[in-house]
Amino acid sequence: MNRSFQYGDRVLLLDSKQRRYLITLKEGGEFHSHNGFVAHSLIVDQLEGLYVKSTKASPYTALRPTLEDFVVEMPRGAQVIYPKDLAPICMLADIGPGVRVFESGVGSGALSMTMLRYGAEITGYELREDFANRATTNVRSFLGEDALSRYHVQIRDAYDGIDESDFDRVVLDLPEPWNVVPHAEKALRRGGILVAYTPSITQAAQVREAFARSRAWNGARTLEVLHRGWHIEGQAVRPDHRMVAHTGFLTTARFLGARETAPETAFDSVSETIVVDDADIELSGDLDGNGETSHDSETSHDTTD
Repeated sequence: MNRSFQYGDRVLLLDSKQRRYLITLKEGGEFHSHNGFVAHSLIVDQLEGLYVKSTKASPYTALRPTLEDFVVEMPRGAQVIYPKDLAPICMLADIGPGVRVFESGVGSGALSMTMLRYGAEITGYELREDFANRATTNVRSFLGEDALSRYHVQIRDAYDGIDESDFDRVVLDLPEPWNVVPHAEKALRRGGILVAYTPSITQAAQVREAFARSRAWNGARTLEVLHRGWHIEGQAVRPDHRMVAHTGFLTTARFLGARETAPETAFDSVSETIVVDDADIELSGDLDGNGETSHDSETSHDTTD
């Protein structure tokens, strides 16, 4: 897409210090700062990479905002999930075209926009109407009106239940996501994935406990993403003095389906084959609480020099 800027387009202005300003081009509009102002008309009908000067001769570069730019600079009500977590969430949840997603806690719409950009179809529950309206506005602003056909936000409390079913994914950004796990078990198809974003590790631990109590989940894991930039200037190479460290924990698991009787856990029994000097030795026994295998004391192994 290599078209010129037109009125109504969003533009990212970068000053000489790489500070970013997100504007929407309007007829008669002006961008004002302490460095003077830039008339929007100077940008209209020009291509990306345009170099313009303010009335005080301060230079600005005009670009179309990426999704990352928009998420960081967009209007917001609730705190957004930042780009360093958005991409891993979509990877963990395996978001792709046509995937049906239940999202709760839509906030300002950062995660919604990212999943919609991947091609997902989203049903969202949000408690606050102002947040729901802000998310819908941001989606329309960046992705266009057509994206709203795949985005349906309801003013609902996910803690009370999920009416729809047969979702492929459940993605949660809530204070108590463990309370939604039982509802997710009724809403997800078998093999579906749940991902929960939580600021604190104690919240993540309670999500894991909810998975464990149910025994309908497989492969539960929790991780966090740390983002460290690097300073590179000629031969001077070092980590940046500042980094984006902890923002939240990502907890995920796959849904196996409700079971009448709980299956054996991974720690109930074990049977494995170990190859020693080309001789197969089958070991079987019970795992003790320390994760070690206990075997018959009469078991012996022949060794040959």
